[in-house]
Amino acid sequence: MKKLILILTVILLSGFAFGQKLQKGNFIGFHVMTINPDPNVTMNQYIDFYKNKLIPAFAANFQAECYLVKGIRGESVDSFGVMMVWKNEAERDKFFNKEGGTNDVGKAAMDKLKPVMDELAKLGTSTTKYTDWIVQ
Repeated sequence: MKKLILILTVILLSGFAFGQKLQKGNFIGFHVMTINPDPNVTMNQYIDFYKNKLIPAFAANFQAECYLVKGIRGESVDSFGVMMVWKNEAERDKFFNKEGGTNDVGKAAMDKLKPVMDELAKLGTSTTKYTDWIVQ
């Protein structure tokens, strides 16, 4: 929980620094990742692919703003996470059910991501834990 709060704080502060503004009712999904690159792949190669290929593809197919974040201080130092922002919960629910799984529209979006996900799988694996938030 502390890890998620730290990541949320860093993201919110960086968003305000660049003039982006979260609004009341925005839906935010935070995914804290554990990354396991393959032996012949560096962490930088994995992160570069994630940031430059997967994040844009996910954002386009799931109609969300997506950001890759890295913990720089505290309990989550050197951890990576992904923040996804939708206008509201209903926009997120177009793709996911309340339990966090994909619905039919989300499955169709994931099918479009399959080539990118297959390419990422060649670089290593990752697991995530997530918490969804509503801006108050």
